Amino acid sequence: MGLNSNRVEDLSCHETAIRIPAAATMEIHKVCLPPKQTTFEKFKNRVSEIFFPDDPLHNFHNQTSLPRKLLLGLQLFFPIFQWGPHYNVGLLRSDVISGLTIASLAIPQGISYAKLADLPPIVGLYSSFVPPLIYSLLGSSKHLGVGPVSIASLVMGSMLSEAVSPVQQPDLYLKLAFTATFFAGVFQSSLGLLRLGFIIDFLSKATLVGFMAGAAVIVSLQQLKGLLGIVHFTSKMQLAPVMSSVFNNRNEWSWQTIVIGFGFLVFLLATRHISMRKPKLFWISAAAPLTSVILSTLIVFLLKSKSPHISVIGHLPKGLNPPSSNMLYFSGHYLGVAIKTGIVTGILSLTEGVAVGRTFASLENYQVDGNKEMIAIGLMNIAGSCSSCYVTTGSFSRSAVNYNAGAKTAVSNIVMSSAVLVTLLFLMPLFYYTPNVILAAIIITAVIGLIDYQSAYRLWKVDKLDFLACLASFFGVLFISVPLGLAIAVGVSVFKILLHVTRPNTMALGNIPGTQIYQNLTRYREAFRVPSFLILAVESPIYFANSTYLQERILRWVREEEERILATNDSTLKCIILDMTAVTAIDTSGIDMIRELKKMLDKRSLQLVLANPGGTVMEKLQQSNALEAFGCNGVYLTVGEAIGDISSLCKAQVQAQT
Repeated sequence: MGLNSNRVEDLSCHETAIRIPAAATMEIHKVCLPPKQTTFEKFKNRVSEIFFPDDPLHNFHNQTSLPRKLLLGLQLFFPIFQWGPHYNVGLLRSDVISGLTIASLAIPQGISYAKLADLPPIVGLYSSFVPPLIYSLLGSSKHLGVGPVSIASLVMGSMLSEAVSPVQQPDLYLKLAFTATFFAGVFQSSLGLLRLGFIIDFLSKATLVGFMAGAAVIVSLQQLKGLLGIVHFTSKMQLAPVMSSVFNNRNEWSWQTIVIGFGFLVFLLATRHISMRKPKLFWISAAAPLTSVILSTLIVFLLKSKSPHISVIGHLPKGLNPPSSNMLYFSGHYLGVAIKTGIVTGILSLTEGVAVGRTFASLENYQVDGNKEMIAIGLMNIAGSCSSCYVTTGSFSRSAVNYNAGAKTAVSNIVMSSAVLVTLLFLMPLFYYTPNVILAAIIITAVIGLIDYQSAYRLWKVDKLDFLACLASFFGVLFISVPLGLAIAVGVSVFKILLHVTRPNTMALGNIPGTQIYQNLTRYREAFRVPSFLILAVESPIYFANSTYLQERILRWVREEEERILATNDSTLKCIILDMTAVTAIDTSGIDMIRELKKMLDKRSLQLVLANPGGTVMEKLQQSNALEAFGCNGVYLTVGEAIGDISSLCKAQVQAQT
């Protein structure tokens, strides 16, 4: 590279308003290229960073014993082999207590959520039996309580009912539900096996807060059918049709149903409030749903002759889950609906399950492997689709009860499944007179906790774009539809990402007196501009998507600086230093932008200097020969070294001329 002497010679010296350490005593460090690697080595390292950031095979390093490797392999795919050898009676005692506790919650919730998905109530109990057993073998969370959840149930019911009526075509609807569950499981396990879990990150916290709040409102309003005893009710999930159906069918309102429903709703909400205020009394809200089912069933049974209009669940078949692999729907007109429903419910349930697992893992200081969780949840849904189950995942309410009840391992899920098994084999006739109104009350109590107004308020305070995504999701679910509301929210989140990528932040830096530190001039009032220098920082990679914007923005910075100098009669601008510390990557469009910017500034007798380019950025600049235009004094390790060296060269040239 030749010395770009013209730029140095044209740089005149000025007295600075701040004290910068003398250049004569400053050591100028060379900006080095990263170690040379072959294309294959680069590709291998990049793939490893993208798909294996946690290095899942680290335990196999330096292992020579074949039995040890075999055990590590079993532990890698079956976490039960990690804690199983150390299991003891003390742990079993805790798991039995917590398992029976969550069973008291899972049984009424399973029946209720199945009704929410427009499925037979027994399917909800089937879904609380097989999937928890599968998860206990494959899952890495100690506290995750597995079973049907309200959001996945709502989405499945709303998406499938748009294509097939659960009343007029119940068999086809059931087939599509099992098929959607199968595809949800395939999608979930594929994400885990291929280590593509970052896809679910597009459902941001803001999106989920709005979506869950909107879904909770819609679910609660839909339950007015059961609370008021309405027979003819809309199947639509939008706010306007639901409210219209409520008031247009006032003649069907049943005062007996209203009394029972709102009475138990107040009871359930009160127990929930007590448990929230005093976490040690968690068992009160955990036992409340089953207690409500028992009491309401007794009331309806005793008053059946006087209140024949109260709707009840009716007959539920006894016995284990019947196989349903022969009901999977792999061809026909509705296959696309099943696949779409499976993917959407799979993403939602996976997001909820992984988030819940990580939440409780952080409380106990252990790690949940996200990819193992995806595989476990996916495989349990595949197995569930073949055993009369619909989409299941980790439930926050069950997991919270499981954690507070003292669960130590996934054996609590096995205990819960055993309790559900006993119910399926022997207790089904007892649910004949269970009123549908109590299921509505249980659902409302469960979903009301999804309305997280505190998180929405924090979004408003911290990030207005996140709050906009939250509102888009909330109102989209309320007024359009559940799937489209979710799609709108994801669209807003993606737009936010694109906005950050295409319009990255740039800033002017100044020197903090007495130091070699350079910080944002608007953020640090003690920072001062360095005369004759404009120091700019870019806080993003430079890609094709933002290269044009960055070029225009940098030129605007230069123009504004020249206007400021003209207005204040300050030292003439001679050098622009581009701090590339935060530029983690650059592509060919970014390199071309740097070249063009260099040429444009050269024509204006302004020197462009790069400070602290990263390894990959430096390598690409060197391979593209873009550094040749910068000369020997065009790339520096730090901003301070750039200013010190250029200033000393300037003084030396002035002294030589005099």
